[in-house]
Amino acid sequence: MAIVGFILASCVTARKVNYMQEPDKHIPSYADTLSFEDYQLRIGDRIYVYVYSLDENIQKMYNAGGGANSAYMRQQMMNNSMYGSQELYTYLVDEEGNITFPTIGKIYVQGKTTREVKFKLEEELSKLLKELPGYNTISVEVHIVNRSFSIIGAQSGRYPINKEKMTIFEALAMAGDLGEFNSRKEIKLVREKNGVTTIKTFDARTKDIVNSEYYYIEPNDIIYIRQIPGYSFGINHVTTVIGVTAATISFGVFIYSIVQTGINHVNKYYPKTGNGGNQ
Repeated sequence: MAIVGFILASCVTARKVNYMQEPDKHIPSYADTLSFEDYQLRIGDRIYVYVYSLDENIQKMYNAGGGANSAYMRQQMMNNSMYGSQELYTYLVDEEGNITFPTIGKIYVQGKTTREVKFKLEEELSKLLKELPGYNTISVEVHIVNRSFSIIGAQSGRYPINKEKMTIFEALAMAGDLGEFNSRKEIKLVREKNGVTTIKTFDARTKDIVNSEYYYIEPNDIIYIRQIPGYSFGINHVTTVIGVTAATISFGVFIYSIVQTGINHVNKYYPKTGNGGNQ
């Protein structure tokens, strides 16, 4: 019975792996703390800048030569799929929090959002170029190209963030979900912000997660997934439990029959007598 109890305790049930479950005494309920803050640039980030202008010369000056090739590179950069060329076509946020932009020089961007950098570049470029003959208003588009998150413990790897907002479910889906033997109950999220590292623990099974602070992930987040108990035993279906239990009982019956046959054999050929065993 102890073996059967261990087997049943090791089962991977639907309750352990299903998402969007109702909160109860086993599945927590999270308060409505949903918030999303635009990412603020940090030292070491790389940004891709695209300058729009009706002046073809300005297009070529700021957009790696302009033309169809520039448009292609822009799309690839937005999709984080030109890692080998990032140093050539992107701007690094240096140790002082600056980027160095052509014809402008150093611009302080640390702690700013891409929207704030966009407005700053448009302002500086307008000051610089407005004296040119036939000057037209320009527009600037800014994207971060090295945004990613990491997963360890299950489908370990580093994955790109290729959209403005990415949810925890989208992140897990990119890693191929968690499988049957990885815990959704105690997911740990390691996050660094403003030089401070925090570790948050949450249960991804509850439907309340969509309204909580854990719903959106941020660039450079590390998601840690642990295995659930019973993984090494490899039991994940009721039919498997029944099969293992039946095999255990059958083995016990087999051993018992062997022992009993031995006892009967001894009793048959070496019978006990009433005078202490002397014939």
